[in-house]
Amino acid sequence: MTGSWEARYAAEFFGTLILVLLGNGAVANAFLKNTTGNDDPGLANGGWLLVASGYGLGGMLPAMMFGSISGNHLNPAITIGQAVIGIFPWAHVAPYLIWKFLGAIAGQCLILALYWPHYRQTTDNEAVLGTFATSDHANSQLNGFVTEMVGTAVLIFGAMGLYRGMFFHQNIDIANIGVGLLIAAMVISLGGPTGPALNPARDLGPRLVHALFPVPNKGSSHWEYSWVPVIAPIVGAVIGIWIYKIFFGL
Repeated sequence: MTGSWEARYAAEFFGTLILVLLGNGAVANAFLKNTTGNDDPGLANGGWLLVASGYGLGGMLPAMMFGSISGNHLNPAITIGQAVIGIFPWAHVAPYLIWKFLGAIAGQCLILALYWPHYRQTTDNEAVLGTFATSDHANSQLNGFVTEMVGTAVLIFGAMGLYRGMFFHQNIDIANIGVGLLIAAMVISLGGPTGPALNPARDLGPRLVHALFPVPNKGSSHWEYSWVPVIAPIVGAVIGIWIYKIFFGL
């Protein structure tokens, strides 16, 4: 990382904004009524590949833009996991987290503004919530926790390998592409049970927007589930980074 701490905070803000804008924007295109991605609420037309592509590109492009400045965490679980393992200073954890959450909120506000007419036309409350935050489709917080924990552990383990593996050591942009593909693969393969979040800021920031703003046809924000996509990714990130360190070092 080469930027000043102020530049790093700004990079995390804008990077997370882009991640949410492209990721949740793809969900909005797939879920909301009369969009170009779907003329009915659900996934019949846009499909899960549309959503996976949005999140994959949403993770890859900020990495190329801001990776050399801030490390391109874009995820509080990554920041906390790296701090626990001793490769990120605890003194800057709180500012990193705050700017990421603000970026997620800003990105979701842009989605709400852009898709406002389609929110008004979509009467399915769960489809509306799905463009903001995650939920467990089996109605089990335990299943949601396990899914988010394992998914984030795999994501962080894979990202550590991509950025620190010898093959990509001299070409970080190839690693960035790999991380984008990894995120897309995680959404496709492990996204069935919960969404998934894999990122506390990506879920909690937009969920706050859903709760506080006059979103048409929004229904419940399901705060009883909201702790899962916050705590489980943090636990998963610590597990994933520790497993990588044990077997391959840092």
